[in-house]
Amino acid sequence: MDEPFHIPQAQAYCHGEFSTWDPKITTPPGLYVLSWILKRLFLFKCNVNMLRLTPLLTLLALPLALTRLLCYHKRERPPASITSPLVEAIILSAFPIAWFFGFLYYTEVPSVTLVVWTVVAASEGKHWLAALLGLLSCTFRQTNIVWVLYAYASSQLVFLRFRRAPAGQPAPAKLHDPPSLVAGPGDLLRSIISFPKVLPDILPAFVPYTLVVAAFGAFVVWNGGVVLGDKSNHIPALHIPQLYYFVAAATFFGWPVLLFGKEGPDVLLREVRSRMFGNKTRTSITLAVCGIMGMTVKLFTIHHPFLLSDNRHYTFYVWRRIYMFHPAVPYLLIPVYLACAWAWFLRIGQDQTLLQSLLLPFFVVPTLLPSPLLEPRYFLIPYFLLRAQVSDVSELGVGLEGVWYTLINVITMGVFLYLPREGVGRFMW
Repeated sequence: MDEPFHIPQAQAYCHGEFSTWDPKITTPPGLYVLSWILKRLFLFKCNVNMLRLTPLLTLLALPLALTRLLCYHKRERPPASITSPLVEAIILSAFPIAWFFGFLYYTEVPSVTLVVWTVVAASEGKHWLAALLGLLSCTFRQTNIVWVLYAYASSQLVFLRFRRAPAGQPAPAKLHDPPSLVAGPGDLLRSIISFPKVLPDILPAFVPYTLVVAAFGAFVVWNGGVVLGDKSNHIPALHIPQLYYFVAAATFFGWPVLLFGKEGPDVLLREVRSRMFGNKTRTSITLAVCGIMGMTVKLFTIHHPFLLSDNRHYTFYVWRRIYMFHPAVPYLLIPVYLACAWAWFLRIGQDQTLLQSLLLPFFVVPTLLPSPLLEPRYFLIPYFLLRAQVSDVSELGVGLEGVWYTLINVITMGVFLYLPREGVGRFMW
């Protein structure tokens, strides 16, 4: 779908024609610059096969970044050698959407790899390096500015959680941030009230990121908006159900991780039921939330023309054969979305604080909410960051995750390679 635009643009860069730009392209030129660098270093030709090597190389680097991210959430030391990734990281890097686009000349895999490295560098306190990596990630997808800020925020929550006063010094100001699974709505308000007290302690680490924010702001002013090129087909819209689709997609891909923690699926399912219907108060809240979600489904569902007309994508059939099967289906799915959200909250909250568990959803909102098109590629980065927070996956869960990913990859790659659709191109995500 995008290669007919990306490949000629990259070939123009390879020929030194840096002033050439296809106005249909909406992302910055990081991918083409990376291909140009590889060409200069290794004397590659800029034909289709060699250009596709660019995202493939970043796909091969993804397990190295994911290893350090997983170890960070597990509170384990990473392997002594950077070239010895965890088996779990290798399996996670085979996540079907990343795996598929790792073989095509698309921006997705280089973008997600740089974002993961940004989060890793920030978590290790290397904020200047994190800011540099974050800036580079924005040259692949400008919306990655959100994940640069996420990297900073997540690192500071951990810093505030575990810092201790030097001997003989008064205790530092504390951010109210209780364990996730025992916190209540009132705790969130107390966290907000206590935040100004710790603000002076976390501002110094933000200095490198201000340069990235300033560069992004300059780009927006120069460009007249966030989207490059074809702005007419990328007009932001308030698309609240996009958040529900992400939760559903994450659960579809990550069910082995959800169900097979150390305590097993029975405990998780009981906990989800308790959170939703454990007593009259919880049941009332669940019904109220479902009612609000129902209103958002009614008022903010977008039937994007690309989604309705392009039958080369799986989302076309999900939309036609599931979502539009009956007018009641979008509303019947609401309790499912809510149950899935609770399952993820319970899994990532095992060893995290309330704010740590809510931070990713907070940053997912500005990346998904304005997008009118249901596109699985948009879920890549938030899924990796969500999945990495599940720190207690059993060996059975990791094994099932690998089998599940492999099954999906075999089917999708087989369909793409061997079942081309005459006159309309190949079937893909």
